[in-house]
Amino acid sequence: MNDQTTSYTDEEKIQGLIERLDAYIEHYHGGSVEMVSFDGQVVKVRLGGACLGCPLSPATLKGWVEGTIRQFFPDVQAVEAVE
Repeated sequence: MNDQTTSYTDEEKIQGLIERLDAYIEHYHGGSVEMVSFDGQVVKVRLGGACLGCPLSPATLKGWVEGTIRQFFPDVQAVEAVE
């Protein structure tokens, strides 16, 4: 029996979570979210598609993207949008 397990960094795990969020946001809302960077405390993301210029994009960023990330990664201090 082979007992190899793949270990992923938190950055890779967060990237995977953001990719799942992106697929949902794109399918249901026409927007997008992509990870730009992670410094161990702050995740920087770029919103796109229908999220650009949308008055609800701050709620999407803080309530949905940051809320979901912090649910799984409570040590993340913040999620910030960059252009």
